[in-house]
Amino acid sequence: MITKLFPTIMILLSIGAAATYFSAGWQSNWRMVLYWSAASVITTVVTW
Repeated sequence: MITKLFPTIMILLSIGAAATYFSAGWQSNWRMVLYWSAASVITTVVTW
């Protein structure tokens, strides 16, 4: 369980970054929302 602590933190940070860009305005930041969402998905798939 401790071996997945760091990847879990990284996933949560990626989701947080995507949420921050999403709340700042979808129209101007959709690329960053997509980037950070994809980062969290890739990290999840590779880790879990």
